Amino acid sequence: MGKKRCTAIVLAAGSGRRMKSDVAKQYMLLGGKPLIWYALQAVEESDVIDDCILVTGAEDIAYVKEEIVERYDFRKVDTITAGGRERYDSVYQALRVIREGRLRVPNRDGHLFIHDGARPFLTEEILRRNYEAVERYGACVTGMPVKDTIKIADRNGFAAQTPDRSLVWQIQTPQSFEGALIMEAYEKLMQEKERLIQEGIRITDDAMVVETLMGRPVRLVQGSYENIKITTPEDLLTAEAFLA
Repeated sequence: MGKKRCTAIVLAAGSGRRMKSDVAKQYMLLGGKPLIWYALQAVEESDVIDDCILVTGAEDIAYVKEEIVERYDFRKVDTITAGGRERYDSVYQALRVIREGRLRVPNRDGHLFIHDGARPFLTEEILRRNYEAVERYGACVTGMPVKDTIKIADRNGFAAQTPDRSLVWQIQTPQSFEGALIMEAYEKLMQEKERLIQEGIRITDDAMVVETLMGRPVRLVQGSYENIKITTPEDLLTAEAFLA
């Protein structure tokens, strides 16, 4: 059996609200390059990933195409598409690109790796571990065991439970799935979105879509403590330290 085709979906449709900046965080500079450059560079150099869909704000498509994809010669970026209001809307728009046959090389029965563009420290080891796990289990997410004790709060702000730390993981990306599985899960999500909102179920990552709507277990795959998401100015300082 040869390697299955792997498409990365890189999400870069966020705003700069928590960064207290007018520039969306994915275009802020880290080590002299736009933050999004790092994830795209990891994809570009990867032996695992064959092509990439980049999801950004509708108003940013022309800028991203010229100033990032063409300027840095990212050849694996097949399509740049507009995202939506919520993370799951953005993922759904990328899945539509695949389903509607808009990729240059169709990915009919391969795997999809969904990654936050604001996580610059994606490595080939993480991508390879995801590939091995998605081949075996059909659904996996990157994460790391937490270092701190975690408390579950009650509604009044008191500590209600202390889960066993050895069983608690902090979830990262990529989150990787068989293409057919994640597409079916997202179709269901779009049909049942209103019901989930009414029931107070917030879908915060792709694994939840598969767990909640498909009833499929999702394998945890080791990432790295450096695989951080840049959401605040302090994160940018941490990232500069990792680069140095």
